[in-house]
Amino acid sequence: MNRATSLIRRVRLITHTDPTLVANYIPFPIFAPAWTPASPLTCHHARFLATKQGKGHGKVQKVKPKQDKQEVEIKQKMTVSALAQAMNKDFDHVFEALLNTSVDLDSLEPHSVLEEQWIKEVVKRSGMKYKWAKLVESKERENKDTQRRAPPDPAVLVSRPPVVTIMGHVDHGKTTLLDSLRKSQVAAGEAGGITQHIGAFLVQLPSGEKITFLDTPGHAAFSAMRARGALATDIVILVVAADDGVMKQTIESILHAKKAQVPIIVAVNKCDKHQADPARVKQELLSHDVVCEEYGGEVQAIHVSALKGDNLLELAEATVTLAEMMELKGDPTGLVEGTIIESRSDKGKGPVTTAIVQRGTLKKGCTLVAGKTWAKVRFLFDENNCTVKEAGPSTAVEIVGWKELPSAGEEILEVESEKRAREVVDWRCYQEEQDKLKEDMQAIEVKQREHHESYKKEREPLAHLSWRQRKSALYKANKKLMAMRPSEKLESQELSLPLIVKGDVDGSVEAILNILESYDAHNQCQMEVVHFGIGDVSENDLNLAETFSGTIYGFNVGVNKSVQQMATKKGIILKMHKVIYKLIDDLKDELSSKLPPSVKENVIGVCASVLAMFDVTVGKKKVPVAGCRVQKGQLDRKMKFRLVRGRDVIWEGSLTALKHHKDDVQMVKTGMECGLSVDQDIEFRPGDEIVCYEETETRQTISWDPGF
Repeated sequence: MNRATSLIRRVRLITHTDPTLVANYIPFPIFAPAWTPASPLTCHHARFLATKQGKGHGKVQKVKPKQDKQEVEIKQKMTVSALAQAMNKDFDHVFEALLNTSVDLDSLEPHSVLEEQWIKEVVKRSGMKYKWAKLVESKERENKDTQRRAPPDPAVLVSRPPVVTIMGHVDHGKTTLLDSLRKSQVAAGEAGGITQHIGAFLVQLPSGEKITFLDTPGHAAFSAMRARGALATDIVILVVAADDGVMKQTIESILHAKKAQVPIIVAVNKCDKHQADPARVKQELLSHDVVCEEYGGEVQAIHVSALKGDNLLELAEATVTLAEMMELKGDPTGLVEGTIIESRSDKGKGPVTTAIVQRGTLKKGCTLVAGKTWAKVRFLFDENNCTVKEAGPSTAVEIVGWKELPSAGEEILEVESEKRAREVVDWRCYQEEQDKLKEDMQAIEVKQREHHESYKKEREPLAHLSWRQRKSALYKANKKLMAMRPSEKLESQELSLPLIVKGDVDGSVEAILNILESYDAHNQCQMEVVHFGIGDVSENDLNLAETFSGTIYGFNVGVNKSVQQMATKKGIILKMHKVIYKLIDDLKDELSSKLPPSVKENVIGVCASVLAMFDVTVGKKKVPVAGCRVQKGQLDRKMKFRLVRGRDVIWEGSLTALKHHKDDVQMVKTGMECGLSVDQDIEFRPGDEIVCYEETETRQTISWDPGF
């Protein structure tokens, strides 16, 4: 009754609100018995009456509006960071989307390039859809580089001094020979008495002729410097010591000269010594295709003594004669062309280069380009550090005004303006970036192929497993690998040597780095150059050394007091050298000091066999004792002992007691019998062999051989 009354009230309320609903009213028994099974339907009909006209019969369902997926614009060879940016996500999102795929996640970096299939896979897994980016036709960048000028008009050519490079083996007297020619003492100022840079000098002979000499280092470390000297020269004077003969760097110098197609004059030096044998030198040169005039060749051989000045005038005349035969001429007009022989950083002058002018006349105010830097020439200096107004063809000169330090061996070209210089440098930097990008893409493609192949091989043994079993097996393998990594990392930290290398000039740093590239003992100790540069040791170098726990090696550079104090405070090792082979020797010693000592075992005595076994009561404990006879050497209680049974080592340790008859003794010699007990509960057997030995630790030496 209560239910029917409430329904009537609801109907009245509805019809009062909207009379149009009466037409849809369906009569039903109001006074139905309470037990009738139709009573639950009454509520349903009442709800139906509340529906508006024109709607369908039945329950009204809410339909969710369709959500459009986010559209991501993709393109070929996208990097991880580019894809994340296109999706408005971060790097970690892309990383997580690539889980359980064949992508090498360990090597995945923001700059890593993804293949097309993985770009699409990341977008799909992120609940987005992709569309290909519209191809934009990019204009090919105009080549703004500068080149050497066309060959000059013969009418403007004038005679020029020859550029002569003095080459040969270390300590064969090259710099002393040049000192004698120019009446100076350069060799006395060289560290260790050996040349470690390319020196450029203009020498005027008594007859009035001028010769530009390049003095190259003869040490094995400076091969690149000798090559540069040979390429920038007209004539090579090959200095060979009469008492030493043809050596390794002599042969290398001959090869450089032949590669540059430069004629050779042989100066057989140190002929004043008793051991001198010039004939042997000429015969040795025959085996390297250097045929002297005495043997029917065209190569002049002059016997000289650089120390006493013997026959130097004859050597100079031979050089001038050869230069006249070559008819050397130069073009002093137009834009300057030249070659950088050496570069360094000077405190007062900034970046400084030593260069040979090959064409044009270099003056103050010229705008030059070399490699990826340029200069507005502020000053020009000669070999005596005196300013000069201009430098013509075949002149060696120091140039001040570079924006950055160019590399030795770079080509110098003059341009019309600073704007043009910037255009050339920008183009060269762009070209280098494009070349590097191509190399990187090739390397990435190769690595991706290798990884895909290794991934397939790793998954082959798991192909028969279900996905749960496969995932479990991979998890266990990764867990085992991660457990091994900390110990590997610790070991690599202990046996590694990070280096910071500083040098006075570009050529010196280049020579040191070339030597370090030959390092092949990484299995003993890792060595890595984390930074290198030109100039004195700075605070930045100390910060790098502190970060990497490295050592700073300096070559012909200084350390001011404040930097030295900071290094001492931070515990950073500074190793300064003026001779390159001493620097390398010091580096080898430091590498050797990182190695663990090798343990050498020295057998002192041997008991041929255990003759008898018995127990001795010590307090309340029975101690097994072996009765032995010393067969060889002696047994010393202080040393270590080993029990050998057949081919197996049963025990190693120390003795607790050593007796001869009933007396405690320190040592038992050959032929004597003794009883001994050990520091463990060991059961001796007849025929056991007891060995007495000592372990000595010896320092290991790094196996790296730099070649000198």
